Amino acid sequence: MSRAFFLLSLLLLSCSAQNSAVSQQVQTAPASTQPAAAQPAPALSAAEFGQLIERISEPNGYFDTDNLISNESSYLHVMGKMRKMNITGGAYVGVGPDQNFSYIAQVRPRIAFIVDIRHDNQLQHLFFKALFALSNNRMEYLCLLFGKPFATDPSKWNITQVVEYLDKTPADRKRFEATRAKIVEKIKTFGLKLDDKDFATIGSIHEEFFMAGLDLKFPSHNRSPRPYYPSYRDLLLEKDLTGKQCNYLVAEEDFQFLRSLENRNLLIPTVGNFAGDKAFAEVGKILKERGEKVTAFYTSNVEYYLMGDTSFDRYADNVRRLPIDPHGVLIRSVFGGGYGIRGVQNLPGYYSVQLLQPLESFVKGKFESYRDLITQDTIDLK
Repeated sequence: MSRAFFLLSLLLLSCSAQNSAVSQQVQTAPASTQPAAAQPAPALSAAEFGQLIERISEPNGYFDTDNLISNESSYLHVMGKMRKMNITGGAYVGVGPDQNFSYIAQVRPRIAFIVDIRHDNQLQHLFFKALFALSNNRMEYLCLLFGKPFATDPSKWNITQVVEYLDKTPADRKRFEATRAKIVEKIKTFGLKLDDKDFATIGSIHEEFFMAGLDLKFPSHNRSPRPYYPSYRDLLLEKDLTGKQCNYLVAEEDFQFLRSLENRNLLIPTVGNFAGDKAFAEVGKILKERGEKVTAFYTSNVEYYLMGDTSFDRYADNVRRLPIDPHGVLIRSVFGGGYGIRGVQNLPGYYSVQLLQPLESFVKGKFESYRDLITQDTIDLK
C-alpha cells in the first residue's frame, strides 16, 4: 500500500466517524426546534377544568346589567397597535362576554382566564364553550347561536356576506330547541356542578340571542337604554383604527384558534371580584405553576366602579400578584369621551374609547383619581 493511499484511507475513516456522530446527534435531537412559548399548551381534562374553576371562583356578586354582548363600539381600536407591538403568547386575563374572544384571537395566548363578578357571565361562557364544541366552523357557530339553518359552502364568505345571510334567513324555533338540548348535554360533560337554575339561565341567554338575532344590544335593566350601544351586527362589522375588520368571527383561522383553546379546556371562565380575596391570587399561583406570564389584561371599565367604591387599591394589589410579561399590556375602556388623552382618537359616533397601558407601568404606578389612572403612561394608538 502506498503512503498516499494509506493517508487517504485514514481521512475517509475519520470522515465516516464524524458523519456517524453527526447522524447520531440528528437522530437524538428534539423533534421540534420551535420555541417552547410557540408550542400549544397541553390540554386539560374535564376534571382538571372543573377543579381549576372551583379553585379560582368566588361567591356570585352583583352588577346591575346582563352583559350579553359588549356596549363598547370601540372595542377593536387597540388591535392595530397591539399587532405592531407583537403582543402574543403567554396568558390572557379578561372580563365580560365575547369581546374577549377578539382580543384572544389577536394575542393567541397559551391559556386564558375570564374573571367576572357575575355567575351568569360564567354560565354564558359555558354556553359559548358548548357552541364551539358543536360547530365545525364560524358559520355553523353563528347559525347555532341564532337558530338558523346552515348555509351551503360558506367557507369563502367575508363577514359582510355572513351578516347578509343571517339577516335574510328566518330563525327556526324547532332548530333552536334541538340545539338547546344538545348544548345542555354538552355542558354536562364539562366537569362542573351545575343545577337546574343554572341550566335555566343558560337557556334564557340562548333565548335572548334567538329572539333578537343580530339586533341584540347590551341590555340595561336598571338604567336608561343608550341609543349609541352597538348591536351584535355592529360588533361583527366593526374595524380597528387601521380599517381592518378583526372580530374573531371575521376569519376562519381566528375562530379555529378559539375553538381549539375551548376544546382543550384552556379558556377558563371563573366567578371573581377584581378586588376580591381569592380569584386573582389563585390565577397568579396557577400561572406561576405553569410558567406563564400575562401578556394582555382586559379590564373593560371595571376600574371606574372600583375607583368609586374605594376598592381600587385592593384590585391594584391583586394585579401585582400576577406574573407579568415585560411587554404585557392592559386594555381598558373609557366612556363619555377621551379626556384629552394623548394618542386617543375621539371618533364620531363612538361614545367609548379603548386605551392601552404597559402592565408594568400599572403595577408600579400610584393613582389618586380615575383621570389619573387613565392618563398615566397611555400608549399612543397611532
